[in-house]
Amino acid sequence: MSLTPTQQFEELLKKASAPLIILPSYPSRDAIATAFALAFFLDKIGVEAHLAGENITKDKELLAFIGEPKNLLPSITGARDFVLSFRTVKNKIMNVRTEKTDEELRIFLTPENGAIDPRDFSFIPAKFKFDLAVVIGSPDKEHLGKVYEENPDIFYEVPLVNIDNHPNNELFGQVNLVDITASSTSEILAEVLEKTTLGTLDGEASESLLAGIISATESFQKKNTTPKALQIASRLMDKGADQQKIIRSLYKTQPLHLLKLWGRVMAQIKWDEELRLIWASVSIEDLVQSRAEASDLPKVLEKIRNNYSSGNFFLILYPENLKGVRGLIKGATPESLTLLSERFEEGVLHGETLEFALAVSSLEEAERLIIEKLRTLLLSK
Repeated sequence: MSLTPTQQFEELLKKASAPLIILPSYPSRDAIATAFALAFFLDKIGVEAHLAGENITKDKELLAFIGEPKNLLPSITGARDFVLSFRTVKNKIMNVRTEKTDEELRIFLTPENGAIDPRDFSFIPAKFKFDLAVVIGSPDKEHLGKVYEENPDIFYEVPLVNIDNHPNNELFGQVNLVDITASSTSEILAEVLEKTTLGTLDGEASESLLAGIISATESFQKKNTTPKALQIASRLMDKGADQQKIIRSLYKTQPLHLLKLWGRVMAQIKWDEELRLIWASVSIEDLVQSRAEASDLPKVLEKIRNNYSSGNFFLILYPENLKGVRGLIKGATPESLTLLSERFEEGVLHGETLEFALAVSSLEEAERLIIEKLRTLLLSK
């Protein structure tokens, strides 16, 4: 009888000594919590994992109240060795030395007899130091950004597990733990780890998983809250997860600069009844006065979405440079955003956010262009 995906994942974990957990460039808080929980679980059973994400240095701050796992990597460096091989049957190598300059590394070889025959020389790529890759919360490999772009081979030479609940997931793993009916990736992983024979969930991993479920369901208030999500959340609390601490940390404790930026953006909110669009433009002055950065805007956009249930789409525009404006769009539901992303060819989907750029010099011009475009995409027959 063939193994189920859950059983296949367990077998891979049993064999792994150096697993790599990978997040997309713009992960949801749920995906971060799932990745942290898996790293905590593996550490408890004696397996040292690494967690890579293009923006992991900032992303980890979203779960600062839980703590962070070991070995966080903004990029994968030194992932594999390359071997220079010399056949020494006929001509032994007596000495090897290296010389490093600013632009190159030279290797000096002293053969026993005469010159080295080029036919005795070969260049061999060795195996990756990671023996398992687990991608969390990404519909495809392209959403992993630089981690994928700079290391594409690892996704074909190392067993790949794909954990996700996006309806447009491309099932790119050798093992796909994809459940589009799940409230969150945290729900998926919690159910998998509860069934494993490798070990039991402890308080740290359980709290991280519960934080992911609470974040994805907005404290069990969103429509994606399933009976299974509630049951799993209850079991996680039995294992030591502190629900009140998580809710307090997620919804009541916010960095001052983020609250300042949120306040400035809320003062500029605009509404289009026909499109059911809520949007705002953020100036350089708004960012400077708030002591915030453009990377904080996805969090502000999420807050706007959470506070306006009547909206269908939520948009923020901000200047990227003197000749360009960037925009971020969220949908009220994953389905509405997927529909828009399929029609909005210039946009790139990062998790639950559609990002795009406009070659204009002012926010006013960007507003006019994007509203016209959205009317064409969403209202035309």
